[in-house]
Amino acid sequence: MPEVEPEVRRYAGARVRVGGGRSALLPAAAPGPGMVAGQFSVVSPGTERRHLAGTHRDGGYMTLGRTDEAADWVLAPVPHGAAFDPACPGAVTAPPELPPRLVALARFQQMACLGLDRVPAADLNAPVVVGSGSVALGCVLELQRRGVTSIRVVTSRRHAPISRAPGVTCVPTDAVERGQLVIDAAGVPQRAADLTAPGGVLGLLGTPLDGDAVPALQAHRGGWTVVGMHELAPADPGAYQAAYTTVAAWLAEHLDPALAATWCRTMPGDRAPELLALLNAPSRPAEPLLLLDWRTS
Repeated sequence: MPEVEPEVRRYAGARVRVGGGRSALLPAAAPGPGMVAGQFSVVSPGTERRHLAGTHRDGGYMTLGRTDEAADWVLAPVPHGAAFDPACPGAVTAPPELPPRLVALARFQQMACLGLDRVPAADLNAPVVVGSGSVALGCVLELQRRGVTSIRVVTSRRHAPISRAPGVTCVPTDAVERGQLVIDAAGVPQRAADLTAPGGVLGLLGTPLDGDAVPALQAHRGGWTVVGMHELAPADPGAYQAAYTTVAAWLAEHLDPALAATWCRTMPGDRAPELLALLNAPSRPAEPLLLLDWRTS
C-alpha cells in the first residue's frame, strides 16, 4: 500500500476549494477517528489571495475546534472548517474560556512574539510597522506587551481599525520618517526597506511573494541588520506553544473585550466564497481579523 501523504493524515473534510481565481463551498464531512471538528476558521487575506491565484487546492490557513465546551481550544494550520488531528504539527491549545476571536488574535501575536525574540531589545524603541491587517495588529499588540508605548503604523487605509490600538499612530507612506526598526507586516519588503534608517533593523514578519527580494545594495550601504521573523524559523523545543500561551494570557488580562470586538468580523462558513471574492475589492471588510463560523454550515 502506498504511503499516505502527511497532509492527508492530519486533516479531512476541508470546506472550501480554491484556485484559478475562484472558490467553491464543499459539503461537510464527519470527523475521522481521533479528529476534532472544525468550528471556526481564520481568513488570512495574503494567504487566501495566493491560494486563489494558484492551482486548485483546499483553501485556508487556520481552523479551531474542541471536543466540548469544557475542553481546550485547539488551533491548527489546516484548511477552512476541516476536521483535524489535534496533535498535528503546528497546533496550539488555548483555554476554553477564551473567545474564538482572541484564540485567533493570539495566534497572530504569537508570530510577532517569536519574530521579535530575534530582535535585540535595545532596538524596540519607536518602531515602524508597515501594514494594518491581522499580522500588523498582532505585531503592535506584541510590541505593546513588551513595553513599547509609541508605534507608527504605515497604511494607506483611512480610519484603519488598528489605529485604536494603544500607542499606535497611523501615517501614510509619504508622511513617515525613516525608523531604526521597521517591521514589514504586509509582505512588501521594498516598502519597508525604503523606510529603514542607516544602521537600522529591517524585520520581515509578513510573507513576501515568491521572487520578492530585499534590496542588497541598500542594505549594504545602509549598514542594516535584516531579521527573518518567520514563526517557524528554528527555535527551542516547546517555544511555539510557550509563546502562544504567553500572549493569549496577556490578551485575556489586558485587552478590552469591546476593542477586540471592533477588530473582528465573524461570518457564517457558507458565505466563505462571498468573503474570499471581496479580498481584492474596495469593499473588502475593514476588520483585520476575519473568522468563518462552521458550526451550522
